[in-house]
Amino acid sequence: MKYYILVIGCQMNYSDAERIISIMDQHGLIRTMKPDQADYIFVVSCSVRQKAMDRIFGKLPQWKKWQKDKGVKTILTGCVLPDDREKLSQQFDYFFEIKDVPNLPQILDLGKSNKNIFSNADYLAFQPNYGSNIQAYVPIMTGCNNFCTFCAVPYTRGQEASRPSSEILSEIQNLVGNGYKEITLLGQNVNAYLDPQRRHDQAVVDARSRKYWEFNQNHPIQKRIASTKVPKDFAKLLVQINNIPGDFWIRFISSNPQDVSNELIKTLPKLEKVTPYFHFALQSGDDEILRKMNRRHTSQDYLDLVGKIRQHWPGVAISTDVIVGFCGETEEQFLNTAKIMETVQFDMAYIAEYSPRPNTAAARFFSDDVPDTIKEKRKNKLNAILKKSSLQINKKMVGKNVNVLIEKYDPGKKINIGKTDTFKTIHIPGPDMSGQFTVATVKTANAWGLKGKIKKQA
Repeated sequence: MKYYILVIGCQMNYSDAERIISIMDQHGLIRTMKPDQADYIFVVSCSVRQKAMDRIFGKLPQWKKWQKDKGVKTILTGCVLPDDREKLSQQFDYFFEIKDVPNLPQILDLGKSNKNIFSNADYLAFQPNYGSNIQAYVPIMTGCNNFCTFCAVPYTRGQEASRPSSEILSEIQNLVGNGYKEITLLGQNVNAYLDPQRRHDQAVVDARSRKYWEFNQNHPIQKRIASTKVPKDFAKLLVQINNIPGDFWIRFISSNPQDVSNELIKTLPKLEKVTPYFHFALQSGDDEILRKMNRRHTSQDYLDLVGKIRQHWPGVAISTDVIVGFCGETEEQFLNTAKIMETVQFDMAYIAEYSPRPNTAAARFFSDDVPDTIKEKRKNKLNAILKKSSLQINKKMVGKNVNVLIEKYDPGKKINIGKTDTFKTIHIPGPDMSGQFTVATVKTANAWGLKGKIKKQA
């Protein structure tokens, strides 16, 4: 029996897929990269963008034929909004919430198993089958309480829930002991991490989260309920991970500006294993659009954070997320975003055209009134700004030595392909060095990557 798995969306979905793979492998099924050879087809889906859902709908006619002709079973999970689930429920043989992945053997009748009820973060303790032997995703929390009006996550992932620090540290210690070189901490908002082992404090936060959750379900734009005085634990967790013996890098995504604390900003530069790369979403550079998005930062708040981060952490690379064409966005409001892009000079930005998602506040309360042609034009303009800033930053690296982790090797071209600690792709000619750290001298640069050579030893 063989299975095929299609993963759409963010790194968290890829991490979730590794847990599905682990279960299927344990039950003797063989993974195939060819869907036409599979007995089971899994989709770990993403409801965050309409284009992601369109990919699934595009494949359904062929899968339906295989269901009829060959008895193929199709299974849907991941981030699925209620409306999308309703549309797809008749097309798939099975649907399960991702938090119930440990119950998959019983759901598919693969063998004896005891069905249990899992909370949001509990399933993350289930051992994944990592997709790499040098890099690993380690989720530390899931869910979100923020209800940005454009975002599907609160409706697909639920409320914020964090893993115990002891569990996280144990997983990373095992990974490092097995030779892993890069650990990426995952969460919809890693800054909101709060160790559930602090039971009293967690109870206070959970109660406030529930109140906030209920308050926001039917309100498109509301001020956040006063936050608890209980400090978050992300900076503390990073210190604990940094203290694990071994030669490895620590990365993390994603950060929400409202939860980037002064403690975190001051702590990061002191941790030698944390790579100098910081990703946090701007989404818009216009304050009125930010208010309609229910973001709790202003454009000036964002600029102040960038200034603090660069002041405390010289040489850090900064990337962001931006949405163009949000409901009612005028040309002037868009130009405010473009101005922020020019001011900050991002190393990288992930720019998306707004697409309404069912059940979200934006879809219920606002009109998607910016034409697609305008969205595409605005996206292209921001990409042009990004290309210019990224090229300028990368050119300044020519002649300098950079720390690199080699991720893979192209034997045909005899090229090592890796990432610098600032998360820039670099190509280095020479013998296969996959999985190794090295120091390279940058020889040439373009907007999206670098070329270098191994630094000669003295």
